Amino acid sequence: MKFSSSVYIMKYKKNMSSERKKPVFSTELAWAIGLFLTAWGVAFMEKANFGVSMIVAPAYILHLKLVTSLPFFSFGTSEYVLQFAMLCLMCLVIRRFKFSYLLSFVTAVIYGFTLDFCMSLISGLPADTFSQRIPMYIAGMLLCSAGISLIFKTYLPPEVYELFVKEVSTRFNLNIHRFKTCYDISSMTIAVVMSFCFFGLWHFEGIKVGTLICACVNGYIISLCTRLYNRLFVFEDKIPALAKFLRS
Repeated sequence: MKFSSSVYIMKYKKNMSSERKKPVFSTELAWAIGLFLTAWGVAFMEKANFGVSMIVAPAYILHLKLVTSLPFFSFGTSEYVLQFAMLCLMCLVIRRFKFSYLLSFVTAVIYGFTLDFCMSLISGLPADTFSQRIPMYIAGMLLCSAGISLIFKTYLPPEVYELFVKEVSTRFNLNIHRFKTCYDISSMTIAVVMSFCFFGLWHFEGIKVGTLICACVNGYIISLCTRLYNRLFVFEDKIPALAKFLRS
């Protein structure tokens, strides 16, 4: 018994020592980099034209419909406009409002501007052939997964998409993973209906084979990125007062 206890203590000390040797990664910096990587990834996926993820598909289709008459209505603008509508819907459904909810909308606005910036940067890249578009799509999917995984490491507010899933499932005591699956399916269904209404029956705008591939492998890639981050870094809050306020 004493031997097994001493072995356990030695393993614990070894693990603690290895944790201390890892470089510290600020959770605040993780939020900023994660947001940028996610926007960068969506920009690449949009450029590849194999279909965007089912989460952003409704915003993308709304952008395609309105930008012809409203040139200022960019993909990024469509994102935070739609997320504001989702925030209002969420508050009505759960019958509750907190100041931190507005911070998720601020995150959506920052993400929207970052997305437009990333899209402008790659607008000149060639994407005419299949061989040019495939690497863009793969890079976009990997960047999105890497960014989302980093955002999971922080206390700072996520976009309204993630907030909606979290708050509604908590309010009605639902299994968050099952509700997230239902939410994803609903989002894709809404996108398909919008595409049919705006661009004609059986016209799948934004929802293509890349959307289905992303839905199948995105969760797995995110988990791989999370394990890699945990192996390489120790994540710590650098603004404890802000962390305590937002987590309360």
